[in-house]
Amino acid sequence: MSSGYLADGLPRPAPMVDGLDTPFWEGLAAGEIRLQHCGNCSTWQWGPEWICHKCHSHDVAFERVEPSGRIYSYERVWHPVHPALKDQGPYIVVLVEIPHADNVRMVGNLLGDPHQQVEYGAEVRAVFENHTDGDAKWTLLQWEIA
Repeated sequence: MSSGYLADGLPRPAPMVDGLDTPFWEGLAAGEIRLQHCGNCSTWQWGPEWICHKCHSHDVAFERVEPSGRIYSYERVWHPVHPALKDQGPYIVVLVEIPHADNVRMVGNLLGDPHQQVEYGAEVRAVFENHTDGDAKWTLLQWEIA
């Protein structure tokens, strides 16, 4: 039985082996979105890198941003992309722009009716879906219309 929005049997999200994105996952567990910010040129970025995407400085650190954004694009998924999703569809995947962080974009699921009308530019807020499956504890970032 599924313990959240997604079906059982999907791989659990986890930090990269090199630890680069660990602060992001720790932020989700704390109910925060943490994105990289460059101390040299003040640029925000996602996905995580060891250097700034813009100025190539190594002075990048994760900082908390407002857990809200707006829909830049979306896809209503009808065909399963993983065997565990064969009975779960449709669902909506959104590309969310984070205005408090230079409009970097993040992908996530849009909660609610999978047949709902989705409008570009619609305001969304983060939903932190906590999982405590046995010893494994992790948090998934989802979105809902604000």
